[in-house]
Amino acid sequence: MQMEQLSDLKAILHSKRANIYYLEKCRVMQKDGRVLYLTEAKDQSQYWNIPIANTTCLLLGTGTSVSQAAMRMLASAGVLVGFCGGGGTPLLMATEVEWLSPQSEYRPTEYLQGWMQFWFDEDKRLQAAKYFQQQRLNFLRAVWSKDRDLKAEGFDSDQPAIRQVLDNSIPKILAAASVGQLLQGEAELTKLLYKIAARTTNYGSFTRERDSVDVANALLNHGNYLAYGLAATTLWVLGIPHGFAVMHGKTRRGALVFDVADLVKDAIILPWAFICAKENATEDEFRQQCLQAFTDHNALEFMFDQVKYVAAKLDREINEP
Repeated sequence: MQMEQLSDLKAILHSKRANIYYLEKCRVMQKDGRVLYLTEAKDQSQYWNIPIANTTCLLLGTGTSVSQAAMRMLASAGVLVGFCGGGGTPLLMATEVEWLSPQSEYRPTEYLQGWMQFWFDEDKRLQAAKYFQQQRLNFLRAVWSKDRDLKAEGFDSDQPAIRQVLDNSIPKILAAASVGQLLQGEAELTKLLYKIAARTTNYGSFTRERDSVDVANALLNHGNYLAYGLAATTLWVLGIPHGFAVMHGKTRRGALVFDVADLVKDAIILPWAFICAKENATEDEFRQQCLQAFTDHNALEFMFDQVKYVAAKLDREINEP
């Protein structure tokens, strides 16, 4: 493949790419200058094309293999590749997705340098965490106010009960004197949102437990890892290491991934997990619904915008007289 063709693979910015792929029980390979995956049926084998130039990340589940030539092309297109357990989530909840980052290029420096200018100051980290939490609520409010499918299911941010929960959360975020208080407020908000979702979908009693086998918990686990994939891609493209978290803890592996994923989880993953659980949807159907919602609401672009703002502008605006 000519060099100009390789450069064309990066013509679409990551924040504008439409596809996340989860594959299982197949082989990923390079054939005729394209990346394909091969599925083997009883009587025949089928090849399917992966449009790598318009793909942000590729999750390889159980029973998958990938060739060296395919990995070279994926790296040339800047696709983040991860190995995971069945259904897009790890086999053990204590195990993180193992990401393979393309090494054929250097990442930008300006965002990491901007991040480092405030990160060692505890008060400034708290301000960044507060900003993320406010934007998390703003995104939820915007999505639930305009998504016709969610509104038809009862998830409407203009409803008094939902509006009151969101409005009450803002003062708590602004008043938090530590990350611990911010995490406590986040936990209280999420618990209320679970309660609203369970009541809206007539799901019955619900308790969030990551090891639980009930449908809503399983779908939440699955969907959250899709959001983690978007967050990991955002941070990788901007060159910010995952350990420089502002909220989830400096010692937690990949903590900044969780900070960034939280920007969109409540708005998209949470309601669709309960809706799909009510409708007895399969994991494949739930995954497709989430990916479509990410695209419809420009979730990846939103993540990019917020992380870039915190890295480049937030500290400067805090210090302005």
